Amino acid sequence: MKFAKFAVALALASTAASAQVNDGDQKPEAALPFNMAPVATFNLPWRMAFLPDGRMLVTEKVGPIWLVTPQGLKRPVLNYPAALYGGQGGMLGIYVSPHYATDNTVYLTYSEPGTMGGISGSSLALAKAKLVLNDSGTPATASLDNLQVIWRDGARGRGGQFGAAVAFAPDGNSLFLTVGDRQRFTPAQDPNQPLGKILHLTLDGKPAADNPYAGKTGAKSVGIINPPSDTEAAKTAPTVYTYTFPGQNMTPSEVWTTGHRTPYGMAFAPDGRLWEMEHGPKGGDELNLIEKGKNYGWPLVSYSTNYNGVPIPSPDSRTDLTKPVIYWTPVIAPGNITFYKGIAFPQWNGSILLGGMATMTLNRVAVDGAMAKPAERWSIGHRIRDVQVAPDGTVWLLEDSTTGGLWHVTPK
Repeated sequence: MKFAKFAVALALASTAASAQVNDGDQKPEAALPFNMAPVATFNLPWRMAFLPDGRMLVTEKVGPIWLVTPQGLKRPVLNYPAALYGGQGGMLGIYVSPHYATDNTVYLTYSEPGTMGGISGSSLALAKAKLVLNDSGTPATASLDNLQVIWRDGARGRGGQFGAAVAFAPDGNSLFLTVGDRQRFTPAQDPNQPLGKILHLTLDGKPAADNPYAGKTGAKSVGIINPPSDTEAAKTAPTVYTYTFPGQNMTPSEVWTTGHRTPYGMAFAPDGRLWEMEHGPKGGDELNLIEKGKNYGWPLVSYSTNYNGVPIPSPDSRTDLTKPVIYWTPVIAPGNITFYKGIAFPQWNGSILLGGMATMTLNRVAVDGAMAKPAERWSIGHRIRDVQVAPDGTVWLLEDSTTGGLWHVTPK
């Protein structure tokens, strides 16, 4: 029954409105309706995840993972995997299993180092491990045991924009993983490569049975490019080496949607619809309602221009591609998104909360079924990478900085 409800919700997503809203010039509210209290600081924090008891797991892009109390006491989590830090890569996402109460499992995303074709680089990996907490030890400890990489992009190479966001399906039996285009543009439209896609996988990293191309395999080998810059020139960048899959190329069977650039945020709404947030280049940040099998257009179209000023065709020119529900030109540079559910801010229930790193704002987007519209934008003076809701309904923010703050948001 749960799976049936999940499938119905995703089918309902096809009723999304066709009118797009540009929220780039929204003005901040005159006053904040909340208090922000600093709790702890981190070196380039990326993502946090709440345990049922209210403690948090926090990743730092440079490598460590921390167990953090609501009072800011930090305990290192040992046995985390090696990640290649640099640019937009490193230790990225951490996510608590929907079955954590019985399996104590957490999921990690990170840039896994490796050399391919004589070129050192990295690529996105998804791993799961058992979180073991010894709270009574002297000292108390935390560690990741039995870590298994359950999915990886074996092609390696260079470039940022890993994506690396995970959202568990409402029935708790599968997950969705965003894979960025790695600043290479063209792979986002190549069905043989996972880059620029949202994948739908089982909890063990296998292709989900209800994917649009379930059972289909791809090319045995693909050419890998390492463009010198994140501009239109990437479309004509030469192949620097050929990657051959070690077995069958299951990419087509894994793909849920295509045509994404930098999908840093993804979350399910209370009604079961899946929403995703991604960066555009010079303009064109997007909030997308994710629909099975759809193509979201990158790099064919965007409400933006390239960093070097070369125009990109408008999504209005391609009726065969799916447009964002909201876009931001100029950009806000969003991080993660989360749906608010709680009693601390009842007026926000069912809304999306997201940070704007470029605008240094916290933003609320009102959501009603397949519709979304900008609500408030609050200027808070910090580059917010992640927003999460604690079990008690209060809001927590992570700041993108080498002295990145963990902030506790409570009602005034």
